[in-house]
Amino acid sequence: MTHTESVLVLDFGGQYTQLIARRVRELGVFSEIRPFNEPIDKIKAFHPSAVILSGGPSSVYDAQAPKPDSGVFELGVPVLGICYGLQLIADQLGGKVDPSARREFGKAALRIDRHEDLFKGLDASTSVWMSHGDALSQMPPGFDAIAHSDNSPICAIRNKTKRIFGVQFHPEVVHTPDGKKILGNFLFAVAGLRGGWTPSSFIEQTKMELHSRVGSSKVLCALSGGVDSSVLAVLLHEAIGEQLVCIHINNGLMRKDESEDVVKTFRDRFRIDLRYIDASDTFLNRLKGVVDPEQKRKIIGKTFIDIFDSEAAKLQGNVEFLAQGTLYPDVIESVSFKGPSETIKTHHNVGGLPKDLKFKLIEPFRELFKDEVRAIGRLLDLPESLIGRHPFPGPGLAVRLLGEITRDRLGLLREADNVFIQELKSAGLYDTVWQAFVVLLPIQSVGVMGDGRTYENACALRAVTSVDGMTADWAPLPHDLLARVSTRITNELRGINRVVYDVTSKPPATIEWE
Repeated sequence: MTHTESVLVLDFGGQYTQLIARRVRELGVFSEIRPFNEPIDKIKAFHPSAVILSGGPSSVYDAQAPKPDSGVFELGVPVLGICYGLQLIADQLGGKVDPSARREFGKAALRIDRHEDLFKGLDASTSVWMSHGDALSQMPPGFDAIAHSDNSPICAIRNKTKRIFGVQFHPEVVHTPDGKKILGNFLFAVAGLRGGWTPSSFIEQTKMELHSRVGSSKVLCALSGGVDSSVLAVLLHEAIGEQLVCIHINNGLMRKDESEDVVKTFRDRFRIDLRYIDASDTFLNRLKGVVDPEQKRKIIGKTFIDIFDSEAAKLQGNVEFLAQGTLYPDVIESVSFKGPSETIKTHHNVGGLPKDLKFKLIEPFRELFKDEVRAIGRLLDLPESLIGRHPFPGPGLAVRLLGEITRDRLGLLREADNVFIQELKSAGLYDTVWQAFVVLLPIQSVGVMGDGRTYENACALRAVTSVDGMTADWAPLPHDLLARVSTRITNELRGINRVVYDVTSKPPATIEWE
């Protein structure tokens, strides 16, 4: 998708990099994250309206410190360096960075020395969030200090002529109360941007681009019933009408009653051409004996395409495109930046497709975060029960059933998961967590039921809070709720005699277990 205004965020491995991109979008300007070593020709091709250099764990004076192409500072667009980004500016433009006499982590009072441009409209002192062990000891030529703290005599700098700014703190985090105002000043007062990038503008622009790209061809859309594919299907239907053919494949890895709900919602309510395919036997046969999660993903991705090929051959007209609900976090996690960031795992919508794909891919949400897709869904009048639904992985229950996949184990997991979700909804807590589900573990443990000894499966409950899935905290659910879920699962389901609760955040864990 083309954008009249766009901010490029270069990632140096900072834990808050995704937050920077999100804050810029919240201010109405499109932003995109690229690796720190992005070639300068690709940066120019992106046509950024401004560039932000993220924080990072490195020290600029280290031999292996990640550094961008120096051409970034010659693009003629405003640049903002955050924390490590500030130190990069000093290092690359003739200043000096040394280890701080006293490291600074947590809240600090920022004393503002210049109240125009970056700090326009702020009080003389404001609270900011620090996280650094290095500091500027000498400013680069042409720069002046515009703020300081008790520990950092040079806490913010600017070259007003070249519109290059740097701050030692993190304006993107909620612990910096005026952070959004500071970022807004950079975008609007310094860079002169207009803003206006909203879910509504995204819808209208996407519909026009889809209509233009598709022409008279037909588009296949894999409609799983999750938030992403559902919003995608309705958006495509509004853009190209009867040229859209949705296929819902029951892969045998769905949640309880999910396939039935999908057919009813999209055929009856939205009048979309939906083809229902029960391919559970095919998927489960191909997954037989497979325990490696990456192999599961690849098998499921290939099987999807095989079935799409078969179904497309039955359709009249030119079926040229395949639409997917790939999201931006999927792309970030699946693509190694060959530096501070590493590939975490292959996502079904990103890395599971074969190289000889017969369709051209359409991925309108590839640049969006989950909450942005939900906002689009609301504007398209999708029911709130669907919009607020917890994320569900492309490979379905296959990555929540650790070890070998069988019908019996899938059935057990499906019922246990349904119990957990029922109890969350009954307690009024479903909408307070980002994602909740059950994982069936490939271990058995001894238990006692009645007067008899059991040796059955253990399952884990997983519930997390998050904004976009990039980071997540485990949800401190009430003990009485956990007790009810455990009691129901062990009493109602034959095959599980032990229930545990996952209290690991992301990082160090991922949200899904596989």
